[in-house]
Amino acid sequence: MSDWKAEKSRWLVKTYEKAKAKGPERRATFLTSSGLERSPVDGPDAAPESAYLDKLGFPGEYPFTRGVQPTMYRGRFWTMRQYAGFASAKDSNQRYHALLKAGQTGLSVAFDLPTQMGYDADSPRARGEVGKVGVSICSLRDMKVLLDGLPLGEVSTSMTINATAPILLMLYAAVGETQGVPMEALQGTVQNDILKEYIARGTYIYPPGPSLRLITNLFAFCAKKVPKWNPISISGYHIREAGSTAAQEIGFTLADGIAYVEAAKQAGLEVDEFAGRLSFFFNVHNDFFEEVAKFRAARRLWARVMKERFGAKDPRSMMLRFHAQTAGSTLTAQQPINNVVRVSLQALAAVLGGTQSLHTNSWDEALALPTEDSSRLALRTQQIIACETGVADTIDGLGGSYHVERLTDELEAKASDYLRRIDELGGMVRAIEQGFPQQEIQAAAYDAQRAQERGEAVVVGVNKFQQQEPPVTGLLRVDDSVEREQRTRLDELRKTRSADACRRALDALKRAAEGQGENLIPLISDAVKAEASLGEISDAMRAVFGEHHEHVFL
Repeated sequence: MSDWKAEKSRWLVKTYEKAKAKGPERRATFLTSSGLERSPVDGPDAAPESAYLDKLGFPGEYPFTRGVQPTMYRGRFWTMRQYAGFASAKDSNQRYHALLKAGQTGLSVAFDLPTQMGYDADSPRARGEVGKVGVSICSLRDMKVLLDGLPLGEVSTSMTINATAPILLMLYAAVGETQGVPMEALQGTVQNDILKEYIARGTYIYPPGPSLRLITNLFAFCAKKVPKWNPISISGYHIREAGSTAAQEIGFTLADGIAYVEAAKQAGLEVDEFAGRLSFFFNVHNDFFEEVAKFRAARRLWARVMKERFGAKDPRSMMLRFHAQTAGSTLTAQQPINNVVRVSLQALAAVLGGTQSLHTNSWDEALALPTEDSSRLALRTQQIIACETGVADTIDGLGGSYHVERLTDELEAKASDYLRRIDELGGMVRAIEQGFPQQEIQAAAYDAQRAQERGEAVVVGVNKFQQQEPPVTGLLRVDDSVEREQRTRLDELRKTRSADACRRALDALKRAAEGQGENLIPLISDAVKAEASLGEISDAMRAVFGEHHEHVFL
């Protein structure tokens, strides 16, 4: 090591600086999104052998830096889970069948904004939004159409849903029951991460207290009734889409995770009862090496948090298992075919970072929802990485890279500092109430935008290498007839269901919500089976819990 340090000093003075004197470098400083300096070259001091077992270890063993599974992709590839959903349940069902036929290995459901916010398609607040950014689901009848012909006992399903997550999971389980698939056999994930909605996204309904009650209710219910289901996907993806740095994405996501673990413990759950089913969801941005390091740092930091802070004993409770999605915010409407390259490199970073499942964005998503052809190409991107590049044949192929190990250490340190600052503010809920994460993200987003406007951060086709191009044709557009059809379906539902059974189920849910101790999930399940609509179930709890209103922090 001493020889390396001496030789590096010699090289910097006699070779590197001499070359810089002849011709200046492209920039005065080279920084990652998190402000980490890229040294011109890293060496053994960035990954000393003496720290190997403590910092890296082996795949499938604590601290899980090198991956959560001993064989990783040598055993099986990551789940290729293309996020899809638009218009009506029938339209989305057809897309799911097409993707499964093309080789997709897991379903991922996108819901429209009214569904996410707990409004039926005939609500005045749903007007103009039905089916536009995802599929419209208002009732058990819609969910049956959405999942028609899909083998729920075999396929794993992820549902990107938060405030109404318990309702959608109970709808899913009810359809499984009609297929003869018991709850114990269902596999998948609901996002169910409300704290990041307050921070970065906005599809919340209730205030934090009742929202956390619903989340911990679902933890307890799934632990007993749906043991193969992940009852939460703690999401950094949307935090990054809002403009955070990589270090902020780690720090704020894990802080949310800590808040959920603490809430579950306060609700009487033991850590090892539920922590093994916690999952995470991360963004994959453009800075290739930083993104690989980000996933490794997050795994190691979470393992230490669970072991040292919460006293977890089961190794599964310390594993950070995550889904990744390429960065929608990096896609450009200008020269959109360039997005194929961006997505490919981001997907490669996710794989080298050890993701458990992956969604690759389609090239046309800066302009519209993806077409079937663009979705297929996005899936083929994953399949080519898996089958043709060889990167899946070696576990943690960038492990030991001096540069990657240094970035891993520095990202972990920056994220740990955020955890410390959040603890000092009283935890993540208090930090959100004071606007701390929101303001940090806003500042980072502003800095990134200014860097683009000044030309310091190049976006090909946007602020450099522009060209005139004709409008893109053949984009997917959702017709307003979807809203009219959904209104008709709701009208038919209300005419043909048992109004008494529906009212009794909703009244029982409301009474239980007014109390404190009862788990609300079985009551939601009863309401779903009585054919109460998603909006009616949400309104029953709104009447008790009220609604959250955003605080603006300047």
